[in-house]
Amino acid sequence: MSATILLVDDEQDLVETLRYSLEREGYATLAAKYGAMALGFLGQTQTPDLVLLDWMLPDMAGTEVCRNLRMSERTRKIPVIMVSARSEEIDRVVGFEIGADDYVTKPFSVRELLLRIKAILRRRTPELGDGEQA
Repeated sequence: MSATILLVDDEQDLVETLRYSLEREGYATLAAKYGAMALGFLGQTQTPDLVLLDWMLPDMAGTEVCRNLRMSERTRKIPVIMVSARSEEIDRVVGFEIGADDYVTKPFSVRELLLRIKAILRRRTPELGDGEQA
């Protein structure tokens, strides 16, 4: 089964570009333009395997979405990659402090982002035979 990536960004062109690239790599995708919509997806039975999260959303900050993810037992272990135009060191520090697993500044290389996603998912997926049940 392929991993599901939740894209949370209000830039429709970027979402479509990422969706195309991710689906071409075999990932399933969900997209949310608003933080509340993303949290709604996360409240459903199927949770994504990774969240790509913009900092500046129309209804709430991506940092607030990330905090909500980390506070819930059900979603706290979902990897989050913050994708933001905010590129100052303090922004990256805050992103990591609120629980992001990685931080990528816009503009970015889609190829590099795909490799970061693969690396995070590879570390999350237990290898068969390492003592964990699949």
